[in-house]
Amino acid sequence: MPVFSWRVDIKNNLQISKQIDCFFECWQYNRENMSILTNIRIVLGITGSIAAYKAADLASKLTQTGALVDAIITPAGEKFISPLTIQSVTGRKAYLDADLWGGDAHILHVGLGQSANLLVVAPCTANTLAKLAHGIADNLLTITALAARCPLLVAPAMDVGIFTHPASQENIRLLTEHGTYIAGPGEGRMASGLVGMGRFLEPSELLGHIRLLLGRNGPLFGKKIVVTAGGTQEPLDPVRVLTNRSSGKQGYALAQAAIDAGASVVLVTAPTALTPPVGAKVIAVNTAQQMLDAVLSESDGAEALLMAAAVADFRPKVIAENKLKKHEGIPQVDLEAAPDVLQAVADLGPKKPQVVVGFAAESRNMLMNALSKLKSKQLDMIAANDISVPDSGFGVDTNRITLLFPDGSQEPLPLMSKTEAAETIIARMAVLLESK
Repeated sequence: MPVFSWRVDIKNNLQISKQIDCFFECWQYNRENMSILTNIRIVLGITGSIAAYKAADLASKLTQTGALVDAIITPAGEKFISPLTIQSVTGRKAYLDADLWGGDAHILHVGLGQSANLLVVAPCTANTLAKLAHGIADNLLTITALAARCPLLVAPAMDVGIFTHPASQENIRLLTEHGTYIAGPGEGRMASGLVGMGRFLEPSELLGHIRLLLGRNGPLFGKKIVVTAGGTQEPLDPVRVLTNRSSGKQGYALAQAAIDAGASVVLVTAPTALTPPVGAKVIAVNTAQQMLDAVLSESDGAEALLMAAAVADFRPKVIAENKLKKHEGIPQVDLEAAPDVLQAVADLGPKKPQVVVGFAAESRNMLMNALSKLKSKQLDMIAANDISVPDSGFGVDTNRITLLFPDGSQEPLPLMSKTEAAETIIARMAVLLESK
């Protein structure tokens, strides 16, 4: 397991902004690609399951996020997928049992096991599950697992009857007792046509489990972080709502970045098409009032709140009982102020989270409006972005953000992906937490 360094050189009487300036070597992240997986060495074991074809997708996703993937394919796994397929997506050698007796490396299994930051067996058959549970080392993968000193993640893939068999359940219990992380399985249709537990998780979900496991030694470990995301919906009638163009991408990226840093994340989300990060506690809401209730409830005991959701400023005074019909004429809709979530958090006084971060999506006077919000809501930091430009704000994957702080300092960030922006914001939030 890699040790992510957290270096904050805080000297007496320095401003928070100066503390932030000395921060940027956290987690040993690559500055150009701040993925938690950058340069992480992963040994990917592929066993003899029909789900082995999905291992190529997993290997590709891991490589794209910066990981160095060395695959080991068991003899049974070779029946389903070739080394060439895996090598083509990782750019690295895929090892077979024959390599155990070859001359490519001195004691190959020890070299692979000792150099790995994480060993992932995906898919893992019942046979390999049993071998790992009982320390049987009869192929390159299982002997590498014994030699490894890194965390082990196992993603079972087997038919429902095999998975639910007492022997398989006992093997899972033993592995869990030994500290193995079990990812899945899921429930669904098997290759046999049966439906039940035992289905291999999708690669994107497995990637989330890998990130969750790697983040356990992160600088925010043990910290409860509440993140809000998406655009609230205020009902006009049983069919229509008043809402906004927020996709939730920035909020979900913040939740993932906080999980990568080891935090216990609560994601309070308005409706969105996005899939929540693995490991987040998800609270689904619709209206500003529901968002307020959830935030106040979850802020109790939380170290930080990141209010990235686009919460309605206004809502209809009266919700029509039935659908408004065109032939009845154009309705006159009277609006009233929706609950102000950040103001309610500010009113908590000493009971509010230690660090509260706001967001300001502005179409004019961005810095002036953001500064006003920073002060009036008693925020520790606010992220302002200009939604009037085509490459920032709603409906795109990038943002141009300026961070503002109570001491008057400002930090304009370059155009970056919402993922990179989230990593940056979480890093600065962590510094603010450290300073308190």
